[in-house]
This record gives sequence, C-alpha cells and structure tokens, in this order.
Amino acid sequence: MPGAFVLLWSTGFIGAKLGTPYAPPFTFLLLRFVVVTASLFAAALMLRSPWPNRAQVGRIAFVGVLIHGCYLGGVFLAISLGVPAGMAALMVSMQPLATALIAGPYLGETLRRRQWLGLVLGLLGVAMVVADKLGWREGDVAGVLASVVALLGITIGTLYQKRHATGMNLITGSFVQFAAAGLVMLPLVLIFEGQPVSWTGEFVFALLWLSFVLSIGAITLLHLLIRRGAAAKVASLFYLTPAVTSLLAWLLFNELLSPAAVGGMVVAIAGVALVARG
Repeated sequence: MPGAFVLLWSTGFIGAKLGTPYAPPFTFLLLRFVVVTASLFAAALMLRSPWPNRAQVGRIAFVGVLIHGCYLGGVFLAISLGVPAGMAALMVSMQPLATALIAGPYLGETLRRRQWLGLVLGLLGVAMVVADKLGWREGDVAGVLASVVALLGITIGTLYQKRHATGMNLITGSFVQFAAAGLVMLPLVLIFEGQPVSWTGEFVFALLWLSFVLSIGAITLLHLLIRRGAAAKVASLFYLTPAVTSLLAWLLFNELLSPAAVGGMVVAIAGVALVARG
C-alpha cells in the first residue's frame, strides 16, 4: 500500500504539468473537484454508504479544505506564479518534519533518535533530487507564500484527520471533503479567474487522471495509511514523491536526471526506511 500510494501521488505532478497550460489553476482544481464529487456521490448511492452526522461533517469538511483546498490550491498557484517545480517540491517536502514536530504534543506520538535521523536524511535526499531544478526569479515571493500555505494545509490536515476523522466512511467522507474544497475554490475562480479552458486531449486526460487516479485512488490510500499508522511514519512517505516524480519526468518528458538526483533518491529511501522501521 505505501508503494502504491507514493507512485500514484507522484503522478499528480505529471498531471499538473500536462494540464495547467490549458486552464487557470483554481479553475482546473474546481473542475477536478466537480468530477470527483459527482463520481463519489453516485458511488455512495449505489453502495448505500452511510453518511456522517452533522458534527462529523464539520470535522471532515475541515480536513478537506486543508488537504485539498489549501494544499492543492497552494501547489497549483505557486507553479502558475512561476515558482520552479523543484523549489515548490522542496518546500512542500518539509511536511514530514513539520508533522513529526507537531505529532508529539498533539497526538502523543514519540520518535526514536534513528527516526529523527531518518527524517533529516529524507529532507536531505529531497534537496539533492531537486537541487538542479531550483531557481529564483523576481516576483516569486507570492508563489513561495502559496507553497507555505500548501505545506501548512497538508501538515495540519493530516494530523487533524488522524485525531478526529479516521473513522469516516471512505466514500461519503471523501465526498464531503472534496465538496468542501470545491465550495472554497468557487469564489476564488469567480473573483480572480475567468480565462476560458482549452479542452484539448492533453487537458481532458490530465483532468480525468487527476480526478480518478489521484483524488480517488491516491487519497483513499492516504486515508487508509493515516488510519493504520503513526502520522509521522505516513508523512515520511512524502519524501519519496520528488524522486519518483523525477524518474517519471525523465521517462515521459526526457527531463534531466543528474547523478546527484539519483544519489538523493537513495538517501531519501534510506531516510524513509529508518522512520518506518523505528
């Protein structure tokens, strides 16, 4: 399950690369949320899945706004504002360390010294993977702030999910999460965007891939991993996504894969192994 999650999650950056040239970031995400909520609602009716009560809806929706609204919105906005993908990936990949720091007082989780070493190694490995893709341009400050919003969203959302929403039904609970994120995205689209969508074959493929493979497949695996494991261990898997994404980009787009990046992959894998084995 962890391996499948890392592979599917990593393809999200490839899908974003394919789709963002044809639609503004918030519009792209809103369309994605519409496709996902419609599919989940139909599945809930067919399977007669139990719906959460009013109190549960509030907690589940809060997680959805953080993980899907803040995280995805922040990443898409940062890239659209010109932040290099490597820099955005590096900032978001600080999530395992942030999760580990907060999980102690918030969830009562403790880490051993070698697990802390694994978290540091994981971050070092990520930095090595994306080092040749880092860059800085005038005007990137807003994009960096968007990356920080993404980092906070995925970190706080993961921890809150672990404490308050692990028992949700995966179909109806996910429907509530994506619907809440869509309600947040709608005014952003109406206020800040308005450009038409280019319905090319690449855009439709990216939209469907991100909707079904990422938003349903990978997110379901993430919920199951959070339900079954410690938050810090689950978060450490995110260290592997830049490495896998770089491999996919090398295979699909012939992007540069330097020796330092390959070494960084090995370091990141070693770090995750230390955290997972505890």
